[in-house]
Amino acid sequence: MREVFHHSLEDVQLRLVEIAELVTVAIDKATNAFGSGDIALAEEVIADDSVIDDKAVALDELAIEILARQQPVARDLRIVVTALRVSASLERMGDIAEHIAQLTRMRFPERAIPKGLKSTFRKMGELDVDVARQLTELLRTEDLDLAGEIRNADDAIDELHVSVFEKVLSDSWQGEAGATVDATLASRYHERFADHAVSVAKKVVYLATGTWARDEEEDTVSA
Repeated sequence: MREVFHHSLEDVQLRLVEIAELVTVAIDKATNAFGSGDIALAEEVIADDSVIDDKAVALDELAIEILARQQPVARDLRIVVTALRVSASLERMGDIAEHIAQLTRMRFPERAIPKGLKSTFRKMGELDVDVARQLTELLRTEDLDLAGEIRNADDAIDELHVSVFEKVLSDSWQGEAGATVDATLASRYHERFADHAVSVAKKVVYLATGTWARDEEEDTVSA
């Protein structure tokens, strides 16, 4: 029974990595479609989101079955509970990639990126893809250095997110209402994608160490 139990725990980890890989593909396609106006690529992301959803549901069912039948404790319990929470975040990240693709489809045949923000969104997209790849590797290896890299990338995305709002609120902004909405929505989606990655990274750190990672801001306040 113990061998079956540990095989189930290994299956949980493998499934998390598989979902993270699908999310990486989704955000890569979505950000490329958003930048180029590639409607076919956007449609692929929208259609494939159901695959991510289904795999997340299947993982949750496996985790609940393990909890009910095996009643794990200590680290084994942390693995199962963390998997349930990480699965939800990964599923949400897939939804965000789909939302970016939907913006592309909504504005087709025009490009969704407003003039003057192309380079900003290109950089945000590149960072989101990097974050997704790092997160996949973190889930695969529990290399905690990757958690720090994800947080650093999130900080860079936050700065770009702020710059988008500064741009659309400036007196020099000449975009129409639709362009303003597109810019603010897309920027928020990119920023939230990275936020979810940071959340997952913190959960992996907890899984590996048994303690929650503290934000630098919290440490400063405590000091």
